[in-house]
Amino acid sequence: MLPEFLSYGFMQRAFAAGLMIGVIAPLIGTFLVVRNYTRLADTLAHVSLAGVAGALMAGLDPVAGAVCVALLAAVGVEALRGRGNVVADAALAIFLWGGIALAVVLISLSRGFNVDLFSYLFGSIATVGGDDLIVIAALGALVVLVLGVFYRQMFMVSFHEDLALASGIRVRLVNHVLVALAALTVALSLRVVGLLLVGALMSIPVLAAMRFARSFRMVIALSVCLSLASVVSGLVLSYYLDLASGGTIVLVSVGIFIVSLLPGRNK
Repeated sequence: MLPEFLSYGFMQRAFAAGLMIGVIAPLIGTFLVVRNYTRLADTLAHVSLAGVAGALMAGLDPVAGAVCVALLAAVGVEALRGRGNVVADAALAIFLWGGIALAVVLISLSRGFNVDLFSYLFGSIATVGGDDLIVIAALGALVVLVLGVFYRQMFMVSFHEDLALASGIRVRLVNHVLVALAALTVALSLRVVGLLLVGALMSIPVLAAMRFARSFRMVIALSVCLSLASVVSGLVLSYYLDLASGGTIVLVSVGIFIVSLLPGRNK
C-alpha cells in the first residue's frame, strides 16, 4: 500500500516534480561546482525573479518569463566573461544586482508582492499541476539529452579550458551550452525550492558527494542520489510537520553535507 501522503494527488505531483528536479539540478550543478562557478545559479535565480514579475504583470506564464530572462542573462554573462571584457565575478555581479533592481521596479509597478510571486520566491511544490509536470519533464529531457551529447566536451572544459581549446573543442560553444542548461534548470526549479534556494540544490549535494566520490562520474551519480534523498526526506518532513517544502528540502541537504564533514566520512 502507498503511504498516506501519497494518496493525495497534490503530493503525487509534488513527488514527481521533486524527483525530476532532484536529478536535473545536481547534473548541471556538478559542472558549475567543478569550475567554481556556483554563483551563476544564484545570479540566474535572482535575474529570473524579474522574468516572473514581468510575466505576472502581463498575465503570462511565470515559468516562461523566468526561462526567457534566465537564458538572456546566461548568454550575457558568458559573453562578457568569454570576451574578456570583465572577469567572471564582475559579470555575475552586474547581472545579479541588475536583475534584482529590475525585479524591484517591476514589483513596485504591480503594487508589491502577491501570493503568486511569493510562491516562486520560496517554492510551492504542493501547487504543482499536471501542466507543470509536462513542462518540467519536457525541459528536463532536453537538459539530459544535451548534457549527454556534450558530456565529454563539458568535462574537458570544466577541468582545463586551455587544454580543451588546444584539443580542438569549441570552448565558447560548450560554455554557452552549459550556462543555457543552468538557466533552464533554475527556471525548472521555481516551484520546487523557489528562486532563493535553487542554487543550494544545485551545489550542496555536489559538495557532499565530493567528500566521498573518487571520480567525476561518481561525483555525478552520488550527488544525484543525495539530491533525491534530500527531496524525498524534505517532502515527507514538510508534509508531517507542516513546514515550507523548499526550505525543508535544502535544510536536509545541508544536514547531509554536515554529516559528510564528520571525521572518517570523507574519501
